[in-house]
Amino acid sequence: MRYKREFIGEFIGTFLLVLFGCGSVAVSVLFNAHQALLQVALVWGIGVTLAIYATRHLSCAHLNPAVSIAMVFGKRMSIKRLPTYMFAQFFGAFIAAAVLYMLLSGSINSYEHTNDIIRGSQDSVKTAMMFDEYYPNPSAQIAEASFFNAFGAEAFGTFLLVLLIFTLTEGCNVGRPDDTLAPVFIGLTVTSIICLIAPLTQAGINPARDFGPRIFSWIAGWGKAAFPDSCGGFFFIYILAPILGGSIASLFFVKILAPAMEWKKEQCNCGYGNDKDNPI
Repeated sequence: MRYKREFIGEFIGTFLLVLFGCGSVAVSVLFNAHQALLQVALVWGIGVTLAIYATRHLSCAHLNPAVSIAMVFGKRMSIKRLPTYMFAQFFGAFIAAAVLYMLLSGSINSYEHTNDIIRGSQDSVKTAMMFDEYYPNPSAQIAEASFFNAFGAEAFGTFLLVLLIFTLTEGCNVGRPDDTLAPVFIGLTVTSIICLIAPLTQAGINPARDFGPRIFSWIAGWGKAAFPDSCGGFFFIYILAPILGGSIASLFFVKILAPAMEWKKEQCNCGYGNDKDNPI
């Protein structure tokens, strides 16, 4: 029963996150609804915040395989729960892409017809980017991103995300926000990271968010446009890099940052809170 509840929580949460986030990209492509990166990034951040609030009573609201794996490395979650979390996340992202396509399929067809885009061709990346992620970002006219640049951006972006999730929710951090506000700050973290690396890679930082919609777009007719890199580069950049970055952040927090926070907390509890060198 516990795993069933956690599956439902991760499925619904990831579904909401991808629906709102990819939806913001879709309406930007099709209708020019959002004309600045910050607008799209804010919708992603709001989607993350709402998804966490909606599901944190069912699961731990990771909504991201990289976060779940980082929690296992940080001994915040049992590895036995990992398959349930990851399957729910990938499945939720896939279904969100399917629902988004059903909502906008007529508009997508009209856009492709108007702009002479043949679905599945190399040019159809312009519409596939509503679901998939590419480097460099097809909508960024002057962005340059090599394989290694994109890999580093995704790894670093996920490193920041996981590190801030740990610091915003860990009890040893006396400066963390109240638990009821933590989802808001996590959402703002996602917004900030997207603003930083989206011009390079569209800011995946979530293997489920990328792979679920990518599989759907492949099924829906985009074919090779969904997987244009025959060397498997998209697996390394949008799945492996976030997992690596999140895992490193987890180990960094557990081995270095958390002990430092614990020491500082003990100093504060021992009457050092008014020391001139203590900002608290």
